[in-house]
Amino acid sequence: MAEDFKVTPWEVTGDIDYDVLMQRFGTTPIDDALMRRIAGYGEPHHMLRRGIFYCHRDLGRILDEYDRGNRFVLYTGRGPSGNTHLGHIMPWIFNKWAQDTFKVDMLFQMTDDEKFLFKDLSLCDTRSMAYENALDFAALGFNPDRTKIILDTENIKTLYPIALEVSKRITLSTAKAVFGFDGESNIGRIFFTSLEAAPAFLPTIQSERQVPVLIPCGIDQDPHFRAARDVAPRMHCPKPGMVYCKMMPGLSGTDKMSSSDEMATIYTTDTPKQVKRKIGRAFTGGCVSIGEQREKGGNPEVCAVYKYNYYLFERDDEKLAEMERKCRGGEIMCGECKVALTQRINAFLEEHQARREEARDAVDRMAFEGFEW
Repeated sequence: MAEDFKVTPWEVTGDIDYDVLMQRFGTTPIDDALMRRIAGYGEPHHMLRRGIFYCHRDLGRILDEYDRGNRFVLYTGRGPSGNTHLGHIMPWIFNKWAQDTFKVDMLFQMTDDEKFLFKDLSLCDTRSMAYENALDFAALGFNPDRTKIILDTENIKTLYPIALEVSKRITLSTAKAVFGFDGESNIGRIFFTSLEAAPAFLPTIQSERQVPVLIPCGIDQDPHFRAARDVAPRMHCPKPGMVYCKMMPGLSGTDKMSSSDEMATIYTTDTPKQVKRKIGRAFTGGCVSIGEQREKGGNPEVCAVYKYNYYLFERDDEKLAEMERKCRGGEIMCGECKVALTQRINAFLEEHQARREEARDAVDRMAFEGFEW
């Protein structure tokens, strides 16, 4: 059933109905008129064309400000609890497109404190993983002169006064209603959303003028930013605008790639052999035999291999449509698609891993207020 799913900043389960989720959260679909407007700034990203980034809050207002010369600041982030996987990379690639298209500044928050509070990890663990994840972020080619990486525990002196202002305006009953906290939730968890909200207000507070902020991220993060938007007028700051994406699917056929299922997840550190083994086990929409598939065709709608091309690896819409046609017509077998996807992922990872090693200087340059890892 459509309601049998759960989406929170810390847990995503079930078969997600993204239309129902959009209604539940109260976000607005990215319609044809908004797509035409976005096209006026440059070629829309394939994640927009295909409805992967599919809903928003106040994107039109953010573009109105941009047209008046008041450029927005991009803000997204990562909770460092393990190695980066393709599900993390996906919205960062979109953010890179947005920075290049609109020529704007970028804030990237590493919430090492969050993962300490919500997982069985030490602060040493989360700080170490933050650096490794930051290398993956920087390897995508963000402009180091326009990009700053915030590490919560390192930059707390800057974030804390803003977080205090936010926290004073969010009641415990609101936190319980929005996040589902109960009597067993540690008080650090209850306070944390104030820290995640802080970068949304940082550009305005630091520059002492009204600076729009646009946050492209997964829709699972919406509860944090609903709270931020609620308190923004009382902070004398503009409400942050949002652009939300769907979850990158897992290889097992689930709606979200998860670090808890390593064999269904592609990490940026995986070797070619690991990728081959994981793709070889991927869930597909094929039939039980080659003969049956040639007769009846496959079902790309449920196929993890097709979805990986849809979300990340085939950016040409015509080639993707041809891939779908051949699958449905029984002209191509699942094994062939798996081999092709394995080659694509390994080519991507080979280049990414090389850039990752070269990104160490860039990460140091991007460190907010020049902190040392």
